[in-house]
Order: sequence, then C-alpha cells, then structure tokens
Amino acid sequence: MPKLATRMGRAKPSAIMVIAEKAKRLKAEGRDIVSFSIGVPNFLPGEHVYAAAREALAKDSGQYGSNRGTDALVDAFLQHIEALGLTGYGRANVSTGVGAKHVLYNLAEALLDEGDEIAFPAPYWTSYLDIAEIVGARVNILPCPPEQNYKLTPAQLDEALQRKPRVFLFNNPSNPTGMVYTRDEVAALADVLVNYPDTWIVTDDIYNTMVFDGVGYHNVVQLRPELKDRVIFTDSLSKTYGMPGWRVGFIAAPEAVAKAVTTLNSNHITSLPEVVSAAAVAALTGPQDIPAARCKEFATKRDRVHKALVSIPGVVCPYPQGAFYAFPDISVAFGKTHDGVKITSDVDFCAQLLDAKGVACVPGSAFGEPRALRISYSCPDEALDKGMARIVEFFAELS
Repeated sequence: MPKLATRMGRAKPSAIMVIAEKAKRLKAEGRDIVSFSIGVPNFLPGEHVYAAAREALAKDSGQYGSNRGTDALVDAFLQHIEALGLTGYGRANVSTGVGAKHVLYNLAEALLDEGDEIAFPAPYWTSYLDIAEIVGARVNILPCPPEQNYKLTPAQLDEALQRKPRVFLFNNPSNPTGMVYTRDEVAALADVLVNYPDTWIVTDDIYNTMVFDGVGYHNVVQLRPELKDRVIFTDSLSKTYGMPGWRVGFIAAPEAVAKAVTTLNSNHITSLPEVVSAAAVAALTGPQDIPAARCKEFATKRDRVHKALVSIPGVVCPYPQGAFYAFPDISVAFGKTHDGVKITSDVDFCAQLLDAKGVACVPGSAFGEPRALRISYSCPDEALDKGMARIVEFFAELS
C-alpha cells in the first residue's frame, strides 16, 4: 500500500472529541453520564435565525457563493466588530470560513512556512498545537501556571518575542481556563508587542461577548492602534449565538491576510452555503437578547462550579470571568487511590472519574497543563449540580 503524507504522522485526533465520544458511547450503553467535556454553549439561536434560513432555502439559487463571504455577511460582521470597538475595517479586511477552527488553519497556512515559529501561552486550546504541528511550524509554548492565574505576563511575552516568532497567538477570554485579561493587562501586553514589528498577532476572541463581572472585552489593537497592520482578529458564531453546528468563522485583518485566506477558501471550500450565510446574517444583525441572557446564566453557573471546586481540600481554581469553563488544578489527587486504582496523572484522574462516577472531563494535558482538568459548565442546571456533587464525592473517597 502507498504511504500517507509525512504530515499525517504529526496529525492527532482532537483530545476533546475523543473524551466526548467515549462519554456518548457510555451513555448509549445505558450509563448515567454527565459530560463536562465538549465546549458547546447548549442553547439554540432565536427563531429569526431559522426564519432567515428557511427563506434562503426557499430562494436557493443553487450557485456557488463568494470565496470571501457574501456582502451581506461581511457587512453584518463589520457591524458586529464595530460594536466591540474594532473600527476602521472594510470588506477587503474580512474573510470567512467553516468555523473558527477552519479560519485558524487557513491562517497557519497563510502565515507560517515550515520551520517558522509560533508562540502562544499555555494552557491553550488543543487545536493550536495540532494545527501548528500539521503545517510543520516550531512551537514556543509559554507556561502560565495557576500560580499566575493562567495569564501571560509582559516579561514572558517580551522574552518570547526576542526569538522573533512569525506569529504570536493570543486567546482572550480563554479556552480552557475561562480567564479574562483586564484592560490594563491587555494594554501591558500591547506595549510589548509594539516593539516587535516582524511578528504577526493572531487574537482568538470567539468568547468576546461572554465576559462576566464587568471586566469587559479588550483587544490589543484597541489599546495600541499602531498594531492594526499586523493584528488578525478571529471570531465565530458558535459560542455567542448557540450555533456551533452552523460552522461560521471570521477574521478581520490587514487586507493582504484577508485576501490570502480568501484565496485558500477558493481552493478548500469555495464558499459558505447560502442558507448558512443567511442564518449568520440574521444572528449578527437581529435581536441580541438570547446571547445576553445566556451570558448571565453562565456567570451564575460559574459561581456554583467555582464554589464546589474550592470547597475541595487542596484543589486550586483561579476564578474564571468569561466563556463557560473552569480549569481546576487537581494535582492534590496524584499519588492517591480510588477504589484501589492509583491516580498518577490528570489522564488517570479523568479516566477513573468517568468510570467510577460517570463524569466526563478533559485532562489538562490536552491543553498543555497536566496538573489540571477542564470543566465545561454550559450543561443544564440539573446535570451541572449532579456532576459537581459527584466530583466532590470522588475527591472525598480518595485515600
């Protein structure tokens, strides 16, 4: 049999999806499973989104669409980012993709030659590392432990940029930690970035509307406008509008980058479907009451999850202020046993938690922090409370 391409030796299945699929399989076998594994918002968009999709379907032309995205979709996105405080962009600065993951992959192909360096903080979203490795980039991971609230410091960033990476990738609010950088913290990082003009800055801000406690959303380009010619802002409909399965992602970027991503679209996907584009326009331009209400709900869920976690002796969990994740350091369990099974790692912990208590979490090592695990708390309240009670019970049974 002929061999696969060498890059496939670097490609790995998503660790998040592996856990989610196992939980789904156990549930199908009749187990009572609570899944905190996959990062979906667990709400649906408003009826106006479905109405727009039905109307587009009734008028379907059956033709290919724009590689960049329809004018109506691009304009709706421009309106959306202007409300966030990102101004001065036009259609030529925008491109779309099949979700933010596809957009980020396109950016990796557009910005990174094989052997180029990309730097990003850890904990990181799993696909950052996977995508970088597939395209053959060198990765410089910047550890941000719980002792510094999982946040990158200006000193760390300055040291990393002295290596002259081609790309710096920054996620705020954070998946997996739920941490949100304050205005002053973002400004301090922006002050460092201005000193390194040869590095592209990719900001993954898909949770920008899910910020709690009045912290607010901030981007480096708002605080240092001179960075605009090398900042690529990425966003998605998935989390804000409860539309992960619709697969719509965006960038706002320098024109050359948007053009490059659009060119890649012409080869990869051609275009987003008309029905999907129409639904996306409706989500971006229609009533925003559902996303706002869900943000409040997530803040309440965050409080219940955090209260349960910090009640467990030895567990450390920096207080998340965005998205719908908690990322506790559970290393206090390492070296202990549960039902005679010794726990030596985050992977052991999550495997035993799933087997013994029917609670699925993703090991922190999937995100570059092997002392932790990720809890996605967007599930219904009943499941949330049941799952957290089981986790507390699991710790109490360790010996």
